[in-house]
Amino acid sequence: MKQLILASQSPRRKMLLKQIGVSFQTYPSDIDEAITGNEEAEDYVRFLSERKALSVKEHLCSNGCNSFVVLAADTIVVLDGVILGKPADESHAFDMLKKLSGNWHEVITGVSVIDGDEEKKLTHVETTLVKIRELTSGEIRRYIETKEPLDKAGAYGIQGIGALLVERINGCYYNVVGLPLYSVSVMLSQFGIKTILG
Repeated sequence: MKQLILASQSPRRKMLLKQIGVSFQTYPSDIDEAITGNEEAEDYVRFLSERKALSVKEHLCSNGCNSFVVLAADTIVVLDGVILGKPADESHAFDMLKKLSGNWHEVITGVSVIDGDEEKKLTHVETTLVKIRELTSGEIRRYIETKEPLDKAGAYGIQGIGALLVERINGCYYNVVGLPLYSVSVMLSQFGIKTILG
């Protein structure tokens, strides 16, 4: 069976792959993820996940390709058509959470899987709708004091304290964490990589 390479250092993506019994090694990509503001959200995550996967494949193939498969993903938060990346600082995080408060938004993940030996490549885009409850300024400040929002797209983490902000979701929960597990398992199976259930 081919070795899976996760093109990410994200602790959440590592945790999710371990959860479904997939063995992998990590080799993070080093591509520029800057948002110019002109991108369509789905096109952006599709393009970025493909770029990450291809970048890692090229690095690993520099001395001849081995038998491996690369998995790359990129997750963004979108409110009213505007992509919200990771906050630059606490003030930026406050502004983001104030905008999200009481509103639905989209969490969109692009996932790409590419074979190291062949030209086979699959890309999938998954969208989950998330409703953030009405938040007071005090609640937002207390959440920011935990430091959890500062490295998260949209300034919250549903798998942590941020769960207290989420009123409801429509779609895949794991997509909001950072990797839509069902869709990923289907994609990996097409490259001969199995989960704990086979």
